[in-house]
Amino acid sequence: MFSIPPLPPWSALHPLVVHFPIVLLLIAPFFLALALFLPRVKAKHAVFTGFALVVIGTGFLFLTVETGDAAAEAVAKTPEIKSVLHDHEELAETTQVVFGTLTFLLAALLFGPRLFKREIKIRSFRTVLSIFLLAYVGGALVLANTAHAGGRLVHELGVTAKITSASGSSIK
Repeated sequence: MFSIPPLPPWSALHPLVVHFPIVLLLIAPFFLALALFLPRVKAKHAVFTGFALVVIGTGFLFLTVETGDAAAEAVAKTPEIKSVLHDHEELAETTQVVFGTLTFLLAALLFGPRLFKREIKIRSFRTVLSIFLLAYVGGALVLANTAHAGGRLVHELGVTAKITSASGSSIK
Protein backbone atom coordinates (compact mmCIF):
# COMPACT_ATOMS: atom_id res chain seq x y z
CA MET A 1 0.00 0.00 0.00
CA PHE A 2 1.17 3.53 -0.76
CA SER A 3 2.10 5.69 2.18
CA ILE A 4 3.94 8.95 2.62
CA PRO A 5 7.30 8.43 4.28
CA PRO A 6 7.79 10.15 7.61
CA LEU A 7 9.53 13.50 7.60
CA PRO A 8 13.06 13.00 8.90
CA PRO A 9 14.36 15.11 11.77
CA TRP A 10 16.03 18.45 11.01
CA SER A 11 19.51 16.93 11.34
CA ALA A 12 18.71 14.39 8.61
CA LEU A 13 17.20 16.81 6.05
CA HIS A 14 20.58 17.82 4.60
CA PRO A 15 20.75 15.00 2.01
CA LEU A 16 17.23 15.86 0.87
CA VAL A 17 17.81 19.57 0.27
CA VAL A 18 21.50 19.77 -0.67
CA HIS A 19 21.01 19.19 -4.40
CA PHE A 20 18.48 21.99 -4.92
CA PRO A 21 20.89 24.92 -4.58
CA ILE A 22 23.54 23.10 -6.60
CA VAL A 23 21.22 22.53 -9.54
CA LEU A 24 19.39 25.86 -9.40
CA LEU A 25 22.55 27.95 -9.03
CA LEU A 26 24.35 26.11 -11.82
CA ILE A 27 21.43 26.33 -14.27
CA ALA A 28 20.67 30.03 -13.64
CA PRO A 29 23.67 31.47 -15.54
CA PHE A 30 22.58 29.71 -18.73
CA PHE A 31 19.37 31.77 -18.73
CA LEU A 32 21.33 34.92 -17.95
CA ALA A 33 23.82 34.18 -20.75
CA LEU A 34 20.97 33.43 -23.14
CA ALA A 35 19.67 36.94 -22.51
CA LEU A 36 22.86 38.33 -24.06
CA PHE A 37 21.82 36.96 -27.46
CA LEU A 38 18.06 37.45 -27.48
CA PRO A 39 16.06 40.48 -28.58
CA ARG A 40 15.18 42.86 -25.73
CA VAL A 41 11.71 41.49 -24.87
CA LYS A 42 12.78 37.85 -24.87
CA ALA A 43 16.02 38.76 -23.07
CA LYS A 44 13.95 40.26 -20.26
CA HIS A 45 12.12 36.94 -19.77
CA ALA A 46 15.39 35.00 -19.76
CA VAL A 47 16.97 37.38 -17.24
CA PHE A 48 14.01 37.22 -14.87
CA THR A 49 13.95 33.41 -15.14
CA GLY A 50 17.65 33.38 -14.27
CA PHE A 51 17.06 35.81 -11.43
CA ALA A 52 14.25 33.65 -10.01
CA LEU A 53 16.53 30.61 -10.11
CA VAL A 54 19.31 32.54 -8.35
CA VAL A 55 16.94 33.75 -5.62
CA ILE A 56 15.40 30.31 -5.04
CA GLY A 57 18.81 28.62 -5.23
CA THR A 58 20.30 31.07 -2.74
CA GLY A 59 17.36 30.52 -0.39
CA PHE A 60 17.90 26.76 -0.58
CA LEU A 61 21.62 27.35 -0.03
CA PHE A 62 20.90 28.99 3.33
CA LEU A 63 18.51 26.14 4.25
CA THR A 64 21.14 23.61 3.20
CA VAL A 65 23.83 25.19 5.37
CA GLU A 66 21.51 25.15 8.39
CA THR A 67 20.57 21.49 7.90
CA GLY A 68 24.24 20.68 7.29
CA ASP A 69 25.22 22.29 10.58
CA ALA A 70 22.62 20.14 12.35
CA ALA A 71 23.79 17.00 10.54
CA ALA A 72 27.44 17.70 11.40
CA GLU A 73 26.65 17.54 15.11
CA ALA A 74 25.52 13.91 14.75
CA VAL A 75 28.62 12.74 12.84
CA ALA A 76 31.22 10.54 14.49
CA LYS A 77 34.39 12.52 13.84
CA THR A 78 37.65 10.78 13.05
CA PRO A 79 40.57 13.16 12.44
CA GLU A 80 40.15 12.78 8.65
CA ILE A 81 36.38 13.35 8.80
CA LYS A 82 36.92 16.32 11.10
CA SER A 83 39.37 17.87 8.61
CA VAL A 84 37.15 17.40 5.53
CA LEU A 85 34.05 18.46 7.48
CA HIS A 86 35.81 21.66 8.57
CA ASP A 87 36.76 22.42 4.95
CA HIS A 88 33.20 21.68 3.81
CA GLU A 89 31.72 23.97 6.47
CA GLU A 90 34.13 26.81 5.65
CA LEU A 91 33.41 26.48 1.94
CA ALA A 92 29.65 26.41 2.63
CA GLU A 93 29.85 29.67 4.57
CA THR A 94 31.92 31.23 1.79
CA THR A 95 29.37 30.00 -0.76
CA GLN A 96 26.60 31.68 1.24
CA VAL A 97 28.44 35.00 1.21
CA VAL A 98 29.31 34.73 -2.49
CA PHE A 99 25.78 33.89 -3.64
CA GLY A 100 24.17 36.31 -1.21
CA THR A 101 26.32 39.01 -2.78
CA LEU A 102 25.67 37.82 -6.34
CA THR A 103 21.92 37.76 -5.68
CA PHE A 104 22.06 41.32 -4.33
CA LEU A 105 24.12 42.51 -7.32
CA LEU A 106 21.77 40.90 -9.83
CA ALA A 107 18.77 42.44 -8.05
CA ALA A 108 20.52 45.84 -8.18
CA LEU A 109 21.16 45.40 -11.90
CA LEU A 110 17.56 44.46 -12.61
CA PHE A 111 15.70 46.78 -10.24
CA GLY A 112 18.16 49.62 -9.62
CA PRO A 113 17.36 51.53 -12.80
CA ARG A 114 13.62 51.36 -12.05
CA LEU A 115 14.21 52.41 -8.47
CA PHE A 116 16.05 55.53 -9.65
CA LYS A 117 13.62 56.04 -12.55
CA ARG A 118 16.34 55.63 -15.15
CA GLU A 119 16.47 53.47 -18.22
CA ILE A 120 19.57 51.47 -18.92
CA LYS A 121 20.53 51.02 -22.57
CA ILE A 122 20.49 47.43 -23.81
CA ARG A 123 24.19 47.59 -24.76
CA SER A 124 25.15 48.82 -21.29
CA PHE A 125 22.90 46.20 -19.69
CA ARG A 126 24.53 43.42 -21.71
CA THR A 127 28.01 44.67 -20.80
CA VAL A 128 27.22 44.75 -17.08
CA LEU A 129 25.47 41.36 -17.32
CA SER A 130 28.55 39.90 -19.02
CA ILE A 131 30.76 41.17 -16.20
CA PHE A 132 28.28 39.75 -13.69
CA LEU A 133 28.44 36.36 -15.42
CA LEU A 134 32.23 36.36 -15.16
CA ALA A 135 31.91 36.93 -11.41
CA TYR A 136 29.25 34.21 -11.30
CA VAL A 137 31.75 31.71 -12.72
CA GLY A 138 33.85 32.34 -9.62
CA GLY A 139 30.82 31.67 -7.44
CA ALA A 140 30.07 28.48 -9.34
CA LEU A 141 33.63 27.29 -8.69
CA VAL A 142 33.23 27.92 -4.96
CA LEU A 143 29.92 26.03 -5.06
CA ALA A 144 31.54 23.12 -6.93
CA ASN A 145 34.35 22.93 -4.37
CA THR A 146 31.82 22.94 -1.54
CA ALA A 147 29.87 20.13 -3.19
CA HIS A 148 33.06 18.18 -3.81
CA ALA A 149 34.01 18.35 -0.12
CA GLY A 150 30.51 17.16 0.79
CA GLY A 151 30.80 14.36 -1.75
CA ARG A 152 34.11 13.31 -0.20
CA LEU A 153 32.43 13.07 3.20
CA VAL A 154 29.74 10.77 1.84
CA HIS A 155 31.46 8.73 -0.86
CA GLU A 156 35.04 8.59 0.38
CA LEU A 157 34.63 8.71 4.16
CA GLY A 158 31.21 7.07 4.50
CA VAL A 159 29.45 9.85 6.43
CA THR A 160 25.66 9.40 6.27
CA ALA A 161 22.64 11.08 7.83
CA LYS A 162 21.03 9.12 10.63
CA ILE A 163 17.36 9.04 9.69
CA THR A 164 15.01 7.83 12.40
CA SER A 165 11.24 7.62 12.50
CA ALA A 166 9.12 9.43 15.07
CA SER A 167 9.27 6.30 17.26
CA GLY A 168 13.06 6.48 17.23
CA SER A 169 13.66 3.35 15.14
CA SER A 170 15.98 3.50 12.16
CA ILE A 171 14.40 3.91 8.72
CA LYS A 172 15.86 1.76 5.95
